[in-house]
Amino acid sequence: MRFRGMMLGLLMAVALVGPAMAQAGGSAGGPVSSPVGTTQTAGGAAAQPEKPAYTLPPEKLQQAIAYSRARTVLGFAETGWGIAQLVLLLVLGIAAWMRDVAVRRSSNRWVQGFTFFLLFLLVTTLLDLPLSMYGHHLSVRYGQSVQHWGSWFGDQAKGFGLTYVFGGALVMLLFWVMGKSPRRWWFWFWVPTMAAVVLGVFLSPLVIDPLFNKFEPLSQSNPALVARLEQVVARGGIEIPADRMFLMKASEKVTGLNAYVTGFGASKRVVVWDTSIAKATPDEISFIFGHEMGHYVLNHIYKGIAFTGVVLLVLFWLGFHGMQWLLARYGAGWRIAGQGDWAALVVLLLVVSAAAFLADPITNGYSRAQEHEADVYGQEAIHGIVADPQQTAQAAFQVLGEQSLTDPNPSGFVEFWTFGHPSVSRRAAFAASYDPWVAGQSPRYFTK
Repeated sequence: MRFRGMMLGLLMAVALVGPAMAQAGGSAGGPVSSPVGTTQTAGGAAAQPEKPAYTLPPEKLQQAIAYSRARTVLGFAETGWGIAQLVLLLVLGIAAWMRDVAVRRSSNRWVQGFTFFLLFLLVTTLLDLPLSMYGHHLSVRYGQSVQHWGSWFGDQAKGFGLTYVFGGALVMLLFWVMGKSPRRWWFWFWVPTMAAVVLGVFLSPLVIDPLFNKFEPLSQSNPALVARLEQVVARGGIEIPADRMFLMKASEKVTGLNAYVTGFGASKRVVVWDTSIAKATPDEISFIFGHEMGHYVLNHIYKGIAFTGVVLLVLFWLGFHGMQWLLARYGAGWRIAGQGDWAALVVLLLVVSAAAFLADPITNGYSRAQEHEADVYGQEAIHGIVADPQQTAQAAFQVLGEQSLTDPNPSGFVEFWTFGHPSVSRRAAFAASYDPWVAGQSPRYFTK
């Protein structure tokens, strides 16, 4: 559910920020393409429309349209239901009831806080479950997932446990800071939250990712691909030794393709999905990897963390003021005395979740800009390594789109509001036309 993801972003942000910024290029996104126009011949007659850079056969196109629409509706439904359920918890007195249970259980603040948070997570998880299960059903129905229900529920349980442990600790920190600085807690809580974000980016490949997927050294199964990726790494001027390159057994759960760089410093590593090796050529994997490497070389990880910091600071500020207004107006009816009440957490999450939804066009627009820069970098990075960078990049987007059942022409509004990547159609069209090595032009990131 979006709002529980928001909780990890708000209260932990650990397992989400790193992968979101570092694994961006593998999820082919779904975005929009411009209508393909006609060209004019010298005599003024209209020529045939150019063939789109990304196309699907008729049967698969219908599946892609249906799947994309279903996922879009589900995404907005999850967001709306996530906000609505918070309102219901307040209006129906459930938040106050959970508070009462926690307070009756013990006079110890730690026991109270973790009891309240456990009840809150249990209730919201059960409320989220039907839509979450339907989302997995869609993925299986349209061939995007092969994960059986037992494994899926296991992953949900792991996510619940991580949210409870780390989120619960930050809930305790939040209320401690509120007690120390009732008017400025939004800033003082932001400081350790950002520390958690940075720590999460570092620890995610070492601690979080192995809980959900299996990894093994890439050199064990595909030393030739390791040699190819080392060429791309050398061209980018960064250092990622072979023992930092891993194969992820993605095929046990999904059918899509991906290759990414994750972590930073001592945790930095290359990850290639086994589905990519099975369905894409080494040249195409090199481009996908070059895109991901671009996020590092162009400092997108650090810029993304800084951007996240600004967004969270604004959200916390809005959360403080919005919570004060709601408590002053409705607190008595909700049986919430003030911001020090455990049930006030639900009020805060309501404000922050609504504000985050309204901020989606800004955050996704920023992400799309970074993804385009990484596309440019990736295509330039494989120059001299593959025979035809333009054709290779276009082919990579074609296979990514086909495997992900990406609609070539989704709604412009949907792209604006929800897409963190430019559309596959736009990306493929750019790849096919981008050739900065011709006379009179120059590449953006490489001099040779």
